[in-house]
Amino acid sequence: MAVTSGYCLSTCSYFTLYDYIVILSYMARHVFPLSDQMVELVARRFRMLGEPIRLRMLQVLEQGERTVGEIVTTLNATQSNVSKHLQALNDAGLLNRRREGNSIYYSIADPVVMKLCELVCRGAEVHARTTLAELTGKSKSSNRS
Repeated sequence: MAVTSGYCLSTCSYFTLYDYIVILSYMARHVFPLSDQMVELVARRFRMLGEPIRLRMLQVLEQGERTVGEIVTTLNATQSNVSKHLQALNDAGLLNRRREGNSIYYSIADPVVMKLCELVCRGAEVHARTTLAELTGKSKSSNRS
């Protein structure tokens, strides 16, 4: 596993993290018209991340492959609820699943999802700091004096 900016990212057999950064940088500089099908696929990915328990599951799986039982214990949740959300994340292509004996193991299939979470967290942190500064009357200009 590669460790980047505090996040453990599963390695991808097709692209390295550097490859993804290069691709994302290129995409940020160029506007691509998205087809209706692509917009729907992107929206589906974001919907998958819209449930707090799913984000917690990804956080657990960021540390490596886990069984359903381990995830249930870590999150202090019911097995049926955890299984339902793991299935949804798997169906969306965000998780890998494998069976070994009576156990089912899950891992992160798309390492970009953790990078996306990191970017959203950074944006939320900046927003929170800005809001706090506005509420306390400490703007950037008053910090310089």
